[in-house]
Amino acid sequence: MAPIGQTTPPTARNSALAEGKRRASLLPDCLIEARRIANTVIAGWHGRRRRGPGENFWQFRPYAPGESLMRIDWRRSARDDHTYVRDMEWEAAHTVWLFADLSPSMQFRSEAAPVSKEHRALVLLLAIAETLLRSGERVGYPGLMEPVASRNGAEKLAHHLAAATEIPAVLPDTQMMRGPSELIVIGDFLDDPEALFSKIAPLSERGLKAHLVEVADPAEENFPYNGRTAFADPETGRELTLGRAESLREAYLEQYLARRDLISQTARRSGWSFFTHHTDRPASEALTALHMRLSGISGGQR
Repeated sequence: MAPIGQTTPPTARNSALAEGKRRASLLPDCLIEARRIANTVIAGWHGRRRRGPGENFWQFRPYAPGESLMRIDWRRSARDDHTYVRDMEWEAAHTVWLFADLSPSMQFRSEAAPVSKEHRALVLLLAIAETLLRSGERVGYPGLMEPVASRNGAEKLAHHLAAATEIPAVLPDTQMMRGPSELIVIGDFLDDPEALFSKIAPLSERGLKAHLVEVADPAEENFPYNGRTAFADPETGRELTLGRAESLREAYLEQYLARRDLISQTARRSGWSFFTHHTDRPASEALTALHMRLSGISGGQR
């Protein structure tokens, strides 16, 4: 069997400090674009109903393993076979946790797209933060920013992202996500899906919901390469040169789409939402689709 190509040794990667500076240079423009997009769709955004001053100042939710037994409301729990915890109003305030994969693979941009996957992910991250905060929600970023409700929360998030020399490429611990919370994960999901599932699965057990937004470049979906082509792995720096790139198109697309189907099916079984956004499409489409899912409306852009 003839070899499909030849590999070359890994190339040097930028230091964490250099990567941090590069990302920081993107954020001012991303924040401006995010606010413009948020302003465009804000008229159609309706914040979810929240309790007013005259309503009960607590709510009950199922007990989660690991919580202090002192939080259990035994009187309410005695009414049926479930164990309940009583949250005070400030604890029960709805929080949306945001996380974006900013690993090297997200820096990819083909000639078919105006921006990289990373740029689009940052814009979506800040745009959804801006819109949620205007709707009265609380927004946080695990391992980077505690939940805030201030109107300048998106700017604070941008500052934290710019100041961090290194941001985790995988979702950090989710134990702090309790109560009526939701999680939004934005990324290309090219790593092993099982690693993502193992991080988010405990959220389902605690009654929380996750929304997965896959950001994809058009070239990743149609593999428009022919003839002698050199491919570089952005994560390892290793390169592969193919004599006839088109010979791998069918096998590549089969694996690429199978990965997406696995994520979609797992999300559906877990009660999460999942959709794909392409970087050659307007960012406002993804923001609108995400709003539909946060509002419990099926459908939306794929």
